[in-house]
Amino acid sequence: MPASFRLRRLLPALLCLGLAVAFTGCGTNGLYYRAAEKFGYHKRDILVSRVEDARKAQTEAKDQFQDALTQFLALTESDPGDIKRIYDRLNSELRDCERRAKEVRDRIASVEDVSAALFREWESEAKSISDRDDRRESERLLRETRDRAQGLIRSMNTAASRMDPVLQKFRDKVLVLKANLNAQAVAGLSGTARGLEADVGRLVADMERSIREAEAFIGSMRG
Repeated sequence: MPASFRLRRLLPALLCLGLAVAFTGCGTNGLYYRAAEKFGYHKRDILVSRVEDARKAQTEAKDQFQDALTQFLALTESDPGDIKRIYDRLNSELRDCERRAKEVRDRIASVEDVSAALFREWESEAKSISDRDDRRESERLLRETRDRAQGLIRSMNTAASRMDPVLQKFRDKVLVLKANLNAQAVAGLSGTARGLEADVGRLVADMERSIREAEAFIGSMRG
């Protein structure tokens, strides 16, 4: 059974610990990691699990933005007489996209947190190795793994930043429709379509690239 899957079975207990620590004002993440290690799940396992979660969140966000674009393009050709339905549909798609975008950013932040903790610990442990050759080998592996993790995080953040112009264009049009609710406002949707298609295309390309990097990173950590 993969470590990341076993780790998820402990999440309810660890979540309770995290909530308890939050109410006491102590350092939640440090205690979370120490508690997980007592069950045999180290920062490396948590990092892999969180990268998997971030990959899933990116995949779901990519699908949601593509669906929102499809709905947007379809609504530009709708009968402007049904303005309320057009507004409600676009507003719903916007809310779904915003929720997916927040989840992606939260997952990336969790990857950043555990990777920073992992590499601080690894660096400290490497310095304590007395055998020079073993120490050099540990430091080499540390550099390689940290470089891969930092590259993955940069890729994830680049893809996440592509969500902003898409969300802004959706948000602008939803606000215009809400303020006007007339045929002219509906007609104005078509003027945004081309730019929105280009933005979503770049977003999807960056998301897919980041997802592939996440899969490669997971494979390297398990290997």
